[in-house]
Amino acid sequence: MSSDTATHAQPGNAAGQHAPAWQRRLRRFGYAGQARPGVRERLVPPYREPGTRLWETLGAPPSAAARIARWSGWGGPLLVALCAGLTRFWRLGSPDNVIFDETYYAKDAWSVWKFGYEGTWPKSANDQILQTPQHIPLSEAPSYVVHPPVGKWVIGLGEQFFGLHPYGWRFMVALLGTLSVLMLCRIGRRLFRSTFLGCLAGALLAVDGLHFVMSRTALLDLVLMFFVLAAFGALLIDRDRARARLAAALPAGEDGTARPDPAVARSLKLGRRPWRIAAGVFLGLAIGTKWNGLYILAAFGLMAVLWDVGARRTAGAQRPYRAVLRRDLGWAFLSTVPVAIVTYIASWSGWFAASGTFDRLHAWRDSGYFRHWAESEQPDGGGYGTGGTFDWLLNPLRSLWHYETEVYKFHVGLDSPHIYQSNPWSWLVQSRPVSYFYQSPRAGDSGCPKDAAEKCAREVLAIGTPLLWWAACFALVYLLFRWALRRDWRAGAILCGVAAGYLPWFLYQDRTIFSFYAVVFVPFVCLAVAMMIGALLGPSGSTETRRVVGAVGAGALVLLIFWNFIYFFPLFTGQTMPMDAWRARMWLDTWI
Repeated sequence: MSSDTATHAQPGNAAGQHAPAWQRRLRRFGYAGQARPGVRERLVPPYREPGTRLWETLGAPPSAAARIARWSGWGGPLLVALCAGLTRFWRLGSPDNVIFDETYYAKDAWSVWKFGYEGTWPKSANDQILQTPQHIPLSEAPSYVVHPPVGKWVIGLGEQFFGLHPYGWRFMVALLGTLSVLMLCRIGRRLFRSTFLGCLAGALLAVDGLHFVMSRTALLDLVLMFFVLAAFGALLIDRDRARARLAAALPAGEDGTARPDPAVARSLKLGRRPWRIAAGVFLGLAIGTKWNGLYILAAFGLMAVLWDVGARRTAGAQRPYRAVLRRDLGWAFLSTVPVAIVTYIASWSGWFAASGTFDRLHAWRDSGYFRHWAESEQPDGGGYGTGGTFDWLLNPLRSLWHYETEVYKFHVGLDSPHIYQSNPWSWLVQSRPVSYFYQSPRAGDSGCPKDAAEKCAREVLAIGTPLLWWAACFALVYLLFRWALRRDWRAGAILCGVAAGYLPWFLYQDRTIFSFYAVVFVPFVCLAVAMMIGALLGPSGSTETRRVVGAVGAGALVLLIFWNFIYFFPLFTGQTMPMDAWRARMWLDTWI
């Protein structure tokens, strides 16, 4: 699992003269550097050939085993995603209630599909929506909301198909949760060049409790996670394609292998990069879901530029930063930041289209909140007025900017105490999860046994699978070692995803924040654990004893994580259980 940019000298080869000084000194004591692959293999590492031994052991003939192995690149991820989907859609409408912040987003989602903006609901709206016959008491009067509309458009799509009830408002979130498992399998496969490790990362995501609960709850954070993961995948594809162009342009040596060429590495234009534009669109949709997508845009943009630097350095550029500055940086910026901004503004199209009315007092009555602020405000006692050449464009944008500044003030000033709030320091160990739903059914009610000695418990607890997250703490330390000391770009990419979704919350220590915000970087946590498990299995050249010991250790860890998910499954799905069984699952006092 060495980096494609790390320097490893071949023993007895002149290339060893260019090895780092510490490697040359260690040779006095018998150190032999690893064989260095060719420049083309370092630019575009090949995928591992899928093996057929497993399928032949299971009784498949050699031809069928070869065919199964050949299709495993898609077959494996699809199978993992199918299992994830079956669990996420199982009894999706239960609890048949409005749980936690669904009280905001489920209703706002219905409203944006009805009016294009968030309307107003009475306090009794939840009861009226859930009653039979249903009554939807939505008013056209605009409501002040503090999150952009993309996530609500997504949630509302399910409501258009299945109606305004729990299954309807959770459907699209469950679908995105399932698709994110499929995406992570393919992303992990591309990242590690291993179908097994890719499917393992996706399987770990499928059995993470936090991702599972968020996939079955109509909140915005899983929608944000989906677009962030899609952007990461798009950048990864762009990385491979750009490096393939560099590799194809390098001249071949006498032995037919490619050799570094400073002129090509410095001056080659990498052409159109549509996947980078796609990443800009996904990041714009992420920001249009929740604003912390801005941090991820900045982090991913920096990561993509550093990938270009590494590619040109590997290809032979003597001043790779200068080459990237001249050839890549401008286009990298234009294909991400402006694209993300345009996508974000376009996501407000329903709000922009809200017409409003102009009353006899020459004041606007908004259909969307603050929609006509620019036309009606009077900052100097006079007013902005209307009728200018560009008022049709500038006034709506000024109104949106004012709305955004008011929302920003709300977010940075949100410090109302909440029983389930937590500090980011505690998120990796999942010490303070959020209870979305809790009931104490009496004996004989809601599945509680009639002979129960006390009330039962029914809860939906948004907590990550504990053993997965605790293993991730060690995995992240391992990745820091791989990135800092072995210059492994894969470790750096995964750490970038974790840091972009996690570290910004440390800037808001006084703000009311919750551990379920961590769902944004859960896929990268799973990639980290999968990479650590790959290291436990050992490299392909290891002895049989080393491979067996590694396989036993890795297999035991994976089985424990899967068992942990099954053990906590009743807490993830709101199943009724005896109080003793519920108490047995409260491993920490802070979970109550």
